Parts: sequence; structure tokens; C-alpha cells
Amino acid sequence: MDESNWNWELNETIPSSKEIGHRLIEKLLAALTEVGWDGSEFFHVQMAAEEAMINAVTHGNKEDEKKTIEIEFKVSADSAFLRFKDQGEGFSPEALPDPTDEDHLEVVHGRGVFLIRNMMSEVSYNESGNEVTMLKHRKPEAA
Repeated sequence: MDESNWNWELNETIPSSKEIGHRLIEKLLAALTEVGWDGSEFFHVQMAAEEAMINAVTHGNKEDEKKTIEIEFKVSADSAFLRFKDQGEGFSPEALPDPTDEDHLEVVHGRGVFLIRNMMSEVSYNESGNEVTMLKHRKPEAA
């Protein structure tokens, strides 16, 4: 993980709720704005956070509000760190079909993990597949 001097950090465990997750993502976006993030890199972090949160609530915890999601965010002028861990059984990201394959172009679901991988600088999953850790490095000219 990047050893940036973080300007802002959040570490919370929340009920498995999209509404509560969105509120925390709004705090993340405000922190990014505060240290000068904008444009496509801001959008990439926002999209990855939204996708990961929705995956944790919907696929991981099956929308069971009795289950929780651990959310950790860290922000600096040059990096953003995001971690989501749900209480689901997990999955194997490598086993997901490629949504750009011709057979999957019309499928409505299954693009979140693909988007996260393509929008963030570094993405990793724990062994059971119920935790995703992401890091976005800003391009030097953007920071």
C-alpha cells in the first residue's frame, strides 16, 4: 500500500445499507475535493467506491441489514485508498466472465469488478473474496 501522508481518513463499520454507504461516499468525495481532486480521476474513485459498496450490500450481504460492511477510506493530494469488507461468503474475481466478450455484452450485471479494475491503480481481494482494497494514484500533472 502507498505510504502517503493522508490528509483525511475514515474507518467505520456500518449496517449493510446503500443509503448509509452513499453517505460515507459523499464524505469521501468531499475529502477528495478538499485536497484538489477533480476530473476523470475524481470520477474514477467515485465510480469504484459506488460499485464496491453496491457489490458489498447486494452480492456480499444479500441486502441483509443485520450484516455489516467495514469501510475504510484514506485521502491525500496524490492518492486515495478504499477498502470494503462484507460478511458474505465471498467470490473468486478471476472466475467472473469478461463483460467485454461478445457473449456478455448484453448482460445487465457483472461490470462492477471490471470497472473497478480499470478505474483504479491497484486492486486486490482477500483470499475469500469478501474484501476489496483499492488504491488510486493521481497522475503527477493532476496532483
